[in-house]
Amino acid sequence: MTDPTDPLERIAQALERIAPPPPPSVDWRTKSAYIWNSGQPRELEKIEAPELGQLRAIDDQKELVYANMARFAWGHAAHDMLLWGARGMGKSALLRATAKKVQDEAPMALGLVQVAPDALQTLPLLFETLSGVRRQFVIFIDDLGFAEEDTVGPRRLRSWLEGGVEARPANCRLAVTSNRRAILARHMKEQDPDSGESAINMRDALDDKLALADRFGLSVGFHPCGKDDYLDIVKSYAAPLGLSFLDEEALAWAMQRGQRSGRVAWQYVVELAGQAGKAV
Repeated sequence: MTDPTDPLERIAQALERIAPPPPPSVDWRTKSAYIWNSGQPRELEKIEAPELGQLRAIDDQKELVYANMARFAWGHAAHDMLLWGARGMGKSALLRATAKKVQDEAPMALGLVQVAPDALQTLPLLFETLSGVRRQFVIFIDDLGFAEEDTVGPRRLRSWLEGGVEARPANCRLAVTSNRRAILARHMKEQDPDSGESAINMRDALDDKLALADRFGLSVGFHPCGKDDYLDIVKSYAAPLGLSFLDEEALAWAMQRGQRSGRVAWQYVVELAGQAGKAV
């Protein structure tokens, strides 16, 4: 029996009270999706995503991403993926919708793990955790970008993708979205001949940044959509909700926001639903 007056015992009890709770037990074999936040995993019962067929104006991108993810789910050779380009054109939605479709076709074969932005440094722990699980995993990093002065993050990402001691295990593939193909921010001086930088140094700087993107076996670009594609996207979201709209009003909504994109189309449909007294 412990002595409550023992100073060491009191210290031990105090440390127990302030210690963080143990990480929750996670079933990595059966859940559809997970959130990884600095070593604290969380299960999700389902993937929130539109149906793959609802995503318009990105047919070529859908075909590439689906084919790669489906192969991976069945244990065949597959690439790490970089989805880059125009804001709001469905990069994240495509990854989630594709994972959902693949899971419908091959239940339990594939898990989607979204990594919180501040948890990148704990990816080796995630890799170690998943390496012993008999399941394929897509590690989803949304809207990735590194600051110009950050030299550690890009090097670690290169190491995870290939060749490093922390490289991702065979049952994991990275799926990254970014607004820039190079992922890293660029300064205008890289393109400015009067900046004092030699042409060789400018070329080296650009090559080093693109080398990170080149580590992805599948690089898929997304571009702003035209008027007809934008209206088609609005229709694909509005029709299942029984909503009608005028093309002129949908285009005016996009003009107020300064762009035509899938995200803006969805925001317009949310406005239509709200005005009609419907939930989405």
